[in-house]
Amino acid sequence: MKKLLQFSVFILLIAGIALSIVYREYISADALEAWVYDSGTAGPLVFMAIYIVGTIFFLPGSVLTLAGGALFGPVWGTFYNLTGATIGAIISFIAARYLAHDWVEKKTGGRLKSLKQGVESEGWKFVAFVRLVPLFPFNLLNYALGLTKIKLSHYSLATYIFMLPGAIAYTYLGYVGREAVAGDEAIIQKVMLAIALLAIVSFLPSLIGKLRAKPMIGVDDLKQKIDNNEDLLLLDVRSEQDYVGEQGHIAGSVLIPLEELSARIDELSDYTEKTVAIICRTDRRSAKASQILAKNGFADVHVVKQGMTDWNKKGYKTS
Repeated sequence: MKKLLQFSVFILLIAGIALSIVYREYISADALEAWVYDSGTAGPLVFMAIYIVGTIFFLPGSVLTLAGGALFGPVWGTFYNLTGATIGAIISFIAARYLAHDWVEKKTGGRLKSLKQGVESEGWKFVAFVRLVPLFPFNLLNYALGLTKIKLSHYSLATYIFMLPGAIAYTYLGYVGREAVAGDEAIIQKVMLAIALLAIVSFLPSLIGKLRAKPMIGVDDLKQKIDNNEDLLLLDVRSEQDYVGEQGHIAGSVLIPLEELSARIDELSDYTEKTVAIICRTDRRSAKASQILAKNGFADVHVVKQGMTDWNKKGYKTS
C-alpha cells in the first residue's frame, strides 16, 4: 500500500512538472494579476496558492516574485512571496523525503553527495548558506534537501529567514516596475533603491565566501598533515608550466590552474566537506581560489602561506 501511494505521488509530481513546462508561456504577470483581481478579498490567498503550486511544479519563480511586488507592494508582496515560496519548498522537501530517501541512501553520488555531506556536517547553517548563495536552482534544491537528514523544522526556519534578502530585493523590483508604468514622480529614487538592493544581494556570495574562509596554514603544518596521511586535497592552482618548472610541485597534489577552477569545480566534489589546502608560488592566486571554493560550498579551505616558495626554502622534497 505504501509503495502504491508513493508511486501515485511520484506520477502526480511528474505530470505536474510536465504540464508546467508545456504551459509555461501562459504563466505571465498579466494572467496572475487577472486571477488575483477576480478573486477579490481572497486575492492574497489565491496568489500564495499559485506560488506554492509553482514552487512544487517548477514554474518560473522570478515571474511570481516580480508579480507579487507589482500586485501587493514591497511589504505585503515580500510576505506573500516568501510565505508561498517557503510552503512550496516544505511540500517539495517532504515529498522527496517520503518518495526517495531510502533509495538515495544507497545510491548517493556527485553533487548530491556533497550536499548531503554539507547538511550532515553543518545542519541548518548549510541550508542558510545555499539559500543565500544559489549553488543549486531553487526548485531542485527543495527536493534535494529532502533527501538529506536535516530536521524539517531546521530546514523550514532556515529557508524562510535566509531567503528574505532575495525576496525583498526582487519583490521591490516588481513594485518599481509597476510604479514606472504608472508614471510615479518619485520613480528615480525608487529605481536607485531597487538597484542598491540588487547590488547587496549580488554581493552576498562574495561576502559569505569570505566569512567561510579558514585561516592560512604554514608549510610546516602542511608537511605534518601529509606525513600523517590526513585525508586532504592539496590543490595546486599555478599554471602547468609553473607546476613542472623550477619550483616543482608536491607529490600527490592536484593541478587545476586558477583560470580553470570555476569550470572544473565538479572534479573536486568529493572534498566539499573535507580539508582542502591550496598552494601556488606564494599565496596570491591561492587566496582567489579559496574564495571560489568557499562560494561553491567547500567548508574547510586553507591557503598555504607563501606556497611553494616557502616549501622550497624549508628544503622539503618536491617532484
